[in-house]
Amino acid sequence: MHSRYFIILLLVLFTINSFSQTTIIDSITKNGVSFATVSFGNGNGIFADDDGKFFFTKKLYSDIDSLFVSALGYKDVKLASKTLKDTLYLTPQSDLLDEVIVTAKPSGKHKEVTLKPTAHDDYYKCWLPTIESEIAVFFPNTDNKPKHVTKVLIPIKTEAKDWDKRGKSNKAKRPFSTLFRVQFYENNNGQPGDVLTYEKVIFIATQDTKPVFEFDVSGFDVFIPKDGIYISIQVLGFTDKNGKLLPNKKYQEVKTRRGIVKVSTTFRPLLPFTDQISEKTTFVKRVFQNNGQWVLFDKKNIDNSNLLNAGLNNYGMGLKMEVYKEQ
Repeated sequence: MHSRYFIILLLVLFTINSFSQTTIIDSITKNGVSFATVSFGNGNGIFADDDGKFFFTKKLYSDIDSLFVSALGYKDVKLASKTLKDTLYLTPQSDLLDEVIVTAKPSGKHKEVTLKPTAHDDYYKCWLPTIESEIAVFFPNTDNKPKHVTKVLIPIKTEAKDWDKRGKSNKAKRPFSTLFRVQFYENNNGQPGDVLTYEKVIFIATQDTKPVFEFDVSGFDVFIPKDGIYISIQVLGFTDKNGKLLPNKKYQEVKTRRGIVKVSTTFRPLLPFTDQISEKTTFVKRVFQNNGQWVLFDKKNIDNSNLLNAGLNNYGMGLKMEVYKEQ
């Protein structure tokens, strides 16, 4: 009898310790808040998935006492990790949502204009995407004509150019499925400002994605403001075969003789950077650090960057848009 109760007790404890899923819910609609940011306050953090679910246990994150939860259009929440429950409610920030300008789509004649991307296939001149980083590129508005963004042209690099020279030509290239988020920002005195849409704008890249991915965003009715627009790309993490975001950690923990070393988790595909653009148009931010402040991708702002040391200052994103007559 004692052994039976002991087994039951172990099962109960295992259930309590292994339960780690929390769902972030909109307090009004009761829908899950997709891809909310869960910061740990120490430069680390994770993302909720499409349904607002994330995994957190003291076993995985033994040194984390507080969580800071945020999402576009919602009030931030801070709570102690020991008080985390299976449901967490976020309150919509109506004053922010009211600031988003809804622009009626112009009618009449228009022309298709393409701002070509700058891409290359040099594996060593690419950004290694991490879950903490967001990259934004500036596109000016050179006249007063309404411009409707229809496609974002995203350069990517799936494998090393010299794969066949590395003694790996007979090996199958490892498949992957990576979820990206694209966001649109106003120009706020020369850096990304307020978001232009709170809609969920995401795509998945795999080992079979073309070198320039044409992401159709025509359905989001994004128009370029008079002061220009910043368009960003951010890794959310790897997905399963059904496109569901998997739990992804910012760091991998590697055991060494000196103890546990944290190594930044990188995600495929890589993002080609270039020195073929004269003006510096690229900003970056580390989502879980410095309060998510944007920084111009330049040597005066960022130390120890191999890309900057090689003169690769920009990510060569392109656009397709409908340009209408002045209204």
